[in-house]
Amino acid sequence: MDDRETSSGSRAHTIKGRSVTFPVNVRHATAGSATYLVPAEPARAMLPISEIEIAEVLPGRALLSLAIIDYKDNDLGDYNEVSVAFFVRPRGRSRGVPYLGNIIDMLKSRLGTFITHLPVDQAFTCEAGSVIWGFPKTVQQIDFEYGVDRASCKLVYDGRHALTLSLPRGGNKSLPESTLTGYTSIEGVAHRNDFTSGAEGFGVRLGGAELTLGEGLIADQLRSLGLPGRALMTTWMEKMYASFGPSVKL
Repeated sequence: MDDRETSSGSRAHTIKGRSVTFPVNVRHATAGSATYLVPAEPARAMLPISEIEIAEVLPGRALLSLAIIDYKDNDLGDYNEVSVAFFVRPRGRSRGVPYLGNIIDMLKSRLGTFITHLPVDQAFTCEAGSVIWGFPKTVQQIDFEYGVDRASCKLVYDGRHALTLSLPRGGNKSLPESTLTGYTSIEGVAHRNDFTSGAEGFGVRLGGAELTLGEGLIADQLRSLGLPGRALMTTWMEKMYASFGPSVKL
C-alpha cells in the first residue's frame, strides 16, 4: 500500500494495486440495524482511545448498534459486512441536558459511533477500510437470506458461528442525506471519519430483532453486555447510499 497526492491536492491510496481516491461512493447497499440498551461500564472498556467517551442515555446505560450491510454497488466492491458499534461523543464536549441531550443527538444523527468489530467477506475492502480509515475489518464468512418481510445475516468468525441477526424488512420512507461521524484508531492515534448517507425504502420499528449468539470473541462480548435481549428499535434501508471522505486526526 502507498498513498500520494492527486492533481487536485487530495490524497489517493493504492490498495492491492488499485487506486482509491476520494470521495469513496456507495451507490446502492441494503442495510438493517438493531439498537440495544447496554451497561455503560463494560462498553467503556471496549474503547481503545481516550479522546471519545460513551454517550450515556440513562444513568449507567449506553447504546449499542448491530448492523448488517449488503453492498451491491460500491467503489470498494460488492461485499457483505457486519458492524458492532457504540454511540459516542468527543470527550468533554457539552452534552446539553444530561442524558436527554444524548438521546436528542442520537435521534438527530449528531452522535458519533465507534465500531469495535467490522467483519467483511472480501479481502480488498478489508485492507482498504483498515488502511484508509482505521476500521477494524477482518475477512470472515457472512451470508444473507432475504424473505418478503424479514432478512437475516449469519456471521461465521474464524470458522465458528458468531451470530445470526434477523430483522424486519421493508419501509416506504426516504431518509434525507445527512452528515455522520465515526471515530477510529489508526496505529493508536484517534481519527475522525465524516461521511454522508441517505436512503430510500426506509423503515423504523420498535423491537423486532431476533439475535442468536454463537461462539468466539464477538459473541462473548455481546453476552457480557446482556445480549441477546429485546432491541429498542430496528431500522431497514432497502437502498442506502453514502459518500466517504479521508480520515483526519482528532
